[in-house]
Amino acid sequence: VLRLAHGKASAFDVELMEALRRELAGLAGSSIRAVVLTGTGSIFSAGVDLFRLTSEGDAYVRRFVPALMEMLTDLFLLPLPVVAAVNGHAIAGGCLLTTSADYRIAAAGNGRIGVPELLVGVPFPAIALEILRFALPKEHIEELIYTGKTVTPGEALAKGIVDEVVEPAALMERSMAMARQLGSIPPEAFRIVKHQLRAPVVERARQFARADA
Repeated sequence: VLRLAHGKASAFDVELMEALRRELAGLAGSSIRAVVLTGTGSIFSAGVDLFRLTSEGDAYVRRFVPALMEMLTDLFLLPLPVVAAVNGHAIAGGCLLTTSADYRIAAAGNGRIGVPELLVGVPFPAIALEILRFALPKEHIEELIYTGKTVTPGEALAKGIVDEVVEPAALMERSMAMARQLGSIPPEAFRIVKHQLRAPVVERARQFARADA
């Protein structure tokens, strides 16, 4: 289990992203068969720490943007099954962590899930947009991105953002059960198929990033 517990909302800053990358790198080379990614309290992750991003100047931004892209890529391509146990609000980057997982389970309740980046004038990094394109049903992706609306867990299930909604008390038990199920797949077979599914997504993102540079 990887539990986000960074400040009040596990907002993305350079330190959190670098720490998560270190954990993912260690898992990739271990005997662990599956991962459950979850948050703390009523928040999975509130996404980017905008205060630090706007207050710490260009030097911080130059560190932040590559760190964000690398973290999302590492999670998306991790050669192990990843189950997102979405315990509460998963906004912006929190939604991207959710959609980077292989299976996504949300706790019923008041948590909101969505990608409101455009509402505050923030374009998506190429890898973020390609992860959403890969994970979300075609009929909902433009609606969710263009309107930037956040939705309840039930609505997230209907729109394909998550695969299941369970009662909060059952979230970790159900997520662990799914992790055990996926972890029972022969590891090399899982790794190969996941790579075949997801490597083209990352390569397309890199092509877009080069074109936009």
